[in-house]
Amino acid sequence: MNGVLTLAADNPVAHVINHKFLDVNGWWVWTSAQGNLLLTAIIMLALGPYVANKIATGPESEGHDRFVTRNPLAHLVEVISLYLRERVIEPLLHERTDRFLPFLLILFFFILINNVLGLIPILDAIHLFFPGLKAEHRAPFGGTATQSIYVTGALAIVAAIVINGAGIKELGLWGYIKHLTAGAPIFVWPIIIPIELAGILIKPIALAIRLFANMTAGHILLATLLGFIKAGFAINFGAGVGIGAVSLLGAIAIMFLELFVAFLQAFVFMFLTALFISLLSHHGEHDEHHAHDDAHEEESPAPALA
Repeated sequence: MNGVLTLAADNPVAHVINHKFLDVNGWWVWTSAQGNLLLTAIIMLALGPYVANKIATGPESEGHDRFVTRNPLAHLVEVISLYLRERVIEPLLHERTDRFLPFLLILFFFILINNVLGLIPILDAIHLFFPGLKAEHRAPFGGTATQSIYVTGALAIVAAIVINGAGIKELGLWGYIKHLTAGAPIFVWPIIIPIELAGILIKPIALAIRLFANMTAGHILLATLLGFIKAGFAINFGAGVGIGAVSLLGAIAIMFLELFVAFLQAFVFMFLTALFISLLSHHGEHDEHHAHDDAHEEESPAPALA
């Protein structure tokens, strides 16, 4: 019961916000978000080679079975990776798919693992077993790293560097600058260029805020539902049991929804990054020309038959 009441804290925001652990002269040197980021990196570095080994083709002596992935975790990662590559990334990036695939998959799984870690009550377990840290609002790791706008902002900055760097490499510096004019006549450049420059800043800001807001809202809702349990027991035991049962069922439903959101937000961040990369390419220009030509052909009357 103490564990449940620990989860049902008076302030639901405390379950998701970043907690400092070590500070020097007021500077936060180590926080719970940093701990989660390190934990995610360790998980990826440890499981990556293991999963790759299970997915790899076996010896010829196994026949057709050498192409079968038997490990459940490796099979899950393989299915997700193949889907993202063939159905999402390749239609956008075409021949550049293999070049950006490692970055985009790392981005997806890094965000996904951080989102899922946020659903595990690591922070609450630490505060349950170490009440002193709870009183000081400290924790070495736990909470939700992707709830921190600093974390999502850093991810967005990395994505922005890759997006614009890929655009410059694909189009060339002059082509990239020319892209800012959107092919408009020169007399509207004073309007178009500031809009395009603003778009360069708005894209990563949107990526950061979208991930930050979704992970914050869902986790606070989950903590709020659990908070009703504590409120019920504060009235009396009967109210606590009744309210607790309803709140617990609601929390379980929200937990499944949050698990879906964890995958969805990782996918959205990765997909939009791939989409923004594709927009700064020759393919984007060709697609626009083809679309314009198709529209022109539809408007033109069909030639008369002799």
